[in-house]
Amino acid sequence: MRRTALLLSLAILAAIPSAANAQQPVGAVAPGSSSQVVPVQTTLALAVERVGGKRATVLVGDRVRVRGVVGAFVPGEVVTVRLFSGGRKQAAKRQAIMPGPDGTGIFELSYRPVRSGKLVVRGAHEATPALGALAARARTVVDVIPRSVKPGSTKRAVMALQRRLARLGYVVGDQGSFDGRTQRAVLAFRKLTGMRRTTEASRPVMRAIANGKGAFKIRRRDRGRHIEADLTRQVIALIEGGEVRRIYPISSGAPSTPTVLGSFRVYLKTPGTNAKGMVHSAYFIRGYATHGFSTVPIYPASHGCLRVPVPDAVSLFNWIRIGTPVDVYYGPRPK
Repeated sequence: MRRTALLLSLAILAAIPSAANAQQPVGAVAPGSSSQVVPVQTTLALAVERVGGKRATVLVGDRVRVRGVVGAFVPGEVVTVRLFSGGRKQAAKRQAIMPGPDGTGIFELSYRPVRSGKLVVRGAHEATPALGALAARARTVVDVIPRSVKPGSTKRAVMALQRRLARLGYVVGDQGSFDGRTQRAVLAFRKLTGMRRTTEASRPVMRAIANGKGAFKIRRRDRGRHIEADLTRQVIALIEGGEVRRIYPISSGAPSTPTVLGSFRVYLKTPGTNAKGMVHSAYFIRGYATHGFSTVPIYPASHGCLRVPVPDAVSLFNWIRIGTPVDVYYGPRPK
């Protein structure tokens, strides 16, 4: 059963020649010689266990499994597997090649990465009298991200968080700084995934990121360059070319002064701060607008507008054009 599971896990590898296809069998004698043994010449392939989402992603300290196949089994041979992060070798492990199905050789090992970054796996076998030199690199590069990020975390850890959030469209702050803007990106991520609405990039947040969660699901792809406001999740998304460009946390209308629902277009933009404290307003119907405000709670609290934090108001205002479509709706409850 164990060997059958191993074959299934290595389905992504390139076809491996069987022992019958090796250039020379073990102990083969070279033509014209009665004593010279020719080493077997074959292939080596590696696979790394994929963890969650469309990308191979793990948290620091999670177990990564490396599996390998040698095209022809030769007894007593060893492969060295080296693991690199940031171009630096993190570990080297020697694994004996064991007999596998159909005359192949197999090996398996596990590793727990100790730092965030791109984990590259390489394998090699130095030539011996019985088996020729082998070398391979796993096709999958594992993205290792921190177990949690908070003020005081290393720049490397913060950048790993920012990179993954930005990939989904969340607006992060200064590179390597767990600043207010990055914390608001974490808040927006938590809102979209149905987590408690805080700015803490805790282990559950990092695990959700590793598992490929947190993507904003576009509802109106037919609207082209437009805005979608999901009042259930209390976020706003700027969409262009069928992709989410930016995601901001918002506070929409309180129950007593709800935000109007429907499809609209921006008809007026007023820069600066008005008498009501609205900063850089973009009106989409009557007095309803997107704008910055001094207080943006985690729940609906406005007089009907879509509030964003003041530091985000300028970039939002500049992205919006007269005529930009705005779609306001209640999305399904996060699972």
